[in-house]
Amino acid sequence: MSKTIIITGSGSGIGRVTARRFLDAGWRVGLIGRREAALRETAADSPAALVLPCDVTDESAVDAAFDRAAREWGRIDVLFNNAGAILISRLVDEISVQEWRDVIEVNVTGMFICARAAFRHMRRQSPMGGRIINNGSVSAQAPRPGSAAYTVSKHAVTGLTRTLSLDGRPFDIACGQIDIGNALTDMAQAMVQGVPQADGSLRVEPVMDAAQVADSVMLMAGMPKGANVQAMTVMATNMPLVGRG
Repeated sequence: MSKTIIITGSGSGIGRVTARRFLDAGWRVGLIGRREAALRETAADSPAALVLPCDVTDESAVDAAFDRAAREWGRIDVLFNNAGAILISRLVDEISVQEWRDVIEVNVTGMFICARAAFRHMRRQSPMGGRIINNGSVSAQAPRPGSAAYTVSKHAVTGLTRTLSLDGRPFDIACGQIDIGNALTDMAQAMVQGVPQADGSLRVEPVMDAAQVADSVMLMAGMPKGANVQAMTVMATNMPLVGRG
C-alpha cells in the first residue's frame, strides 16, 4: 500500500514542488492550504492527491482535514509542516503588533495545530507511529536584518521540533526539522534582485532549485523506522550564510 503524507502550504512554492515530488514517487498526498483552486493546480488531477482546503490557524478546520485523510487512507505516515509567513525587512519599531501576531500565528501556532493533529492520529493508529517534518529556517541560526518576527518564529519551530522528538519516542513518532536557504520560489524572488545584508548593502544572492528541497524532504520522509534526520540544512552552496552570524 502507498505511503501517505500531508503537506501544508502546498498551493505554491516549496509545498507545491514537494507535493508533486511525492506524487511522482507514488505516495498518497494530502494538500493543505487556504486556496482550493491553487491546491487543485498542485494536484493536477492526480488520483493520489487529496485536496484539503483549510487555514492552518483554524483548529477545527485542521482537525477535520486530518480526520478526513485518516478516514480515506486508513493512516497518516508523514506530515510536512511547511506553511509559513514572512514580512518585508524592516526594523523592529516599524513592525506593527498585528504584523507580528500574523507571522507568529501562522509560523508557530499553525505549525503547532497541524503537529497536534498529526500526533493525535499517529499515536492511535495501528501500527502506531509516523514522522513529522517541520520547516524551520537558516534565519534561526543567523538572522537577516529586519527579520524579528520571522526569526523569532523559526526559533520557536526548533523548540517544537525537539519537544515532539522527545514526546514522540514512546509512540514511534519521529520528528525532524529542515532549514532551507535560498530556494528559488515566488516568495524568494527578492534574492535575485537584491536583499539587505548585515553591512547595510543590498546584494543579489545565489539561489538553488526548489526541487533540491523536495528531494531532501523525500530523504527525511523515507528514513526507516528507528532512524531519523533530526536536523538538516539544505542551501544554495554560495549563499552568504556561513559568516553571516
